[in-house]
Amino acid sequence: MPKMRIIYTHNKIHYYLSLLNPFVLVLLSLLCSPSLSAANSAHNTFLHCLVNHYSDLSHPITSSIFTPNNALFSSVLQSYIRNLRFNTTTTRKPFLIITASHVSHVQSTIVCAQKHNKLMKIRSGGHDYEGVSYVAEEPFFLLDMFNLRAIEIDIETETAWVQAGATLGEIYHSIAQKSKIHAFPAGTCPTVGAGGHISGGGYGSLMRKYGLSIDHVIDAQIVDAQVKFLESNFIA
Repeated sequence: MPKMRIIYTHNKIHYYLSLLNPFVLVLLSLLCSPSLSAANSAHNTFLHCLVNHYSDLSHPITSSIFTPNNALFSSVLQSYIRNLRFNTTTTRKPFLIITASHVSHVQSTIVCAQKHNKLMKIRSGGHDYEGVSYVAEEPFFLLDMFNLRAIEIDIETETAWVQAGATLGEIYHSIAQKSKIHAFPAGTCPTVGAGGHISGGGYGSLMRKYGLSIDHVIDAQIVDAQVKFLESNFIA
């Protein structure tokens, strides 16, 4: 499972961030227009790629895929749209949503997106003023991270692994359950996704003394563009 890791040193926490991201794919409904029918066929080919060629059989990706024909499609899409300007009937919707829950889902998505030349958007907590993580001017699919939200706190080593879909509030709560003297320098909004917040720097109220969130990343598990699952030790 993709994760982030947090390390605590006295009153400050270093964490390892894993950039494993869940995807949500959405297929457009068929219309009469030949161009739209061709687009739908291309989307189905992409979906077939995901399901049949690269998915880990022990962690099937099928339950993580949502198309516009799925009854839960709209609720999945809207659940992390924080800016209501982009929650309208005229806003372009993804043709597919993938809510990845395992690293193999991320790898499969990247492979198929490259193979079929599909535009991918990645959403963590949806706190995006311009909707960049879930809106596009051309056909796209959405990789949604909310299922990748496990948090493992280790007070003895003063570290923690945090998956990229966890929210800041969940991280703070998990730390507080383990210790009354440890903290992590990040933002004040509890529903902000850790993956997006940290990869964007991570401004917070402890910044003056402890710096940005990203300054405390000491390790990361990453799926790169070549679909390799990597771990990088930033201390080394």
